[in-house]
Amino acid sequence: MSLYRLKPRFQALLRPFAHLLYRLGATANQVTLTACAGSLLVGGGLALSASAGQTGWFLLLPGWFFLRMALNAIDGMLAREFAQRSRLGAYLNELCDQVSDAALYLPFAFLTQAGGALPVLVVVLIVLANLAEMAGVLAIGASGERRNDGPLGKSDRAFVFSVLGLLLACGVRPGEWLVGALAAIAVLLVLTIVNRVQRGLAASSGSAGADSPAEQTSSPIRQGEK
Repeated sequence: MSLYRLKPRFQALLRPFAHLLYRLGATANQVTLTACAGSLLVGGGLALSASAGQTGWFLLLPGWFFLRMALNAIDGMLAREFAQRSRLGAYLNELCDQVSDAALYLPFAFLTQAGGALPVLVVVLIVLANLAEMAGVLAIGASGERRNDGPLGKSDRAFVFSVLGLLLACGVRPGEWLVGALAAIAVLLVLTIVNRVQRGLAASSGSAGADSPAEQTSSPIRQGEK
């Protein structure tokens, strides 16, 4: 089970805002870049506050993760419903997501109270998160469909890191519990990568059985969806 399953309902709630932004002249790519720029600003500010031992600022994480998910949903609706899909948009969608994730996870590495293992663990998490998204994107070439399988997709990670940020902001001191939580996230990310690869291969095998060899080699890779 993944929070990604709730995406259609979330999009339905945000559709009026997408229509409003379209009437104001906003484009899908502008929304994508705005979400990325905001993540870099929030992540940079949190890194500075964490290094100074001021964990109260981590209260920004839940709110920003929610707003970022809303912006990600809106850019997708603008792309699909207002004929704004583009190859550049497909690249921006994937690359900006990975940059944003790294920017928002990295501040946890500056919580020196949790011990010296924490920075290494955070870097490992960033690498694993990027690999998970890469596994999802590579499935497009194999089966024509991006994989968003869990147990720890982008939306799930946003929820987990929001909870961690909320605990820190409420005065829970970073320590062994945080290291344990991040280690558990790493394990779940490995499972996510394995699931996406396995299910992507299974889907490609099914499509291969339905198409002729000539059709398989000539079919183009579908542009990634926002």
